[in-house]
Amino acid sequence: MYDHDSDTASLAESYTELSEILMPDDTNNLGRALGGAILHWMDIAAAVAGRRFAREQVVTAAMDHVDFRAAIDLGDIVTVQAYVFATGDTSMDVKVDVHSERPETGDYEATATSFFTMVAVDDDGTSAPVPHLECPTEAEVALRETALDRRRERRRDLLDASTA
Repeated sequence: MYDHDSDTASLAESYTELSEILMPDDTNNLGRALGGAILHWMDIAAAVAGRRFAREQVVTAAMDHVDFRAAIDLGDIVTVQAYVFATGDTSMDVKVDVHSERPETGDYEATATSFFTMVAVDDDGTSAPVPHLECPTEAEVALRETALDRRRERRRDLLDASTA
């Protein structure tokens, strides 16, 4: 377990990338990805990123709104990328992006994005402290800033939509 006040971990330590080929069991009757399958893979990627960062078991506390921006077809390669971009005392904010790839044509498309909140837990299932986030490289700073900006933008859009 970490002493949250003195320990740090980098964004790069949390970076996770999962790839799957979209198979028939994960498609609907149109031969496209089931939303639930994509959400499942996103949750797994967020959990892996959180565990790598916290070096503890993690549980999903929240997931922001998800827009499926493009269809993923049977046989496409689905890549899910995740990384911790902000931390609390026991929680981590994880940005999760999904892309589809059709190697035969070279098509590569952003298909979904969401933000997960993961909480570290100890062996007793009690919330556990997580390290402070550090971003020692320009690339890590850029990823963190992109995630923070995108989350602020999404929250502003949701607020505007709810008051319209």
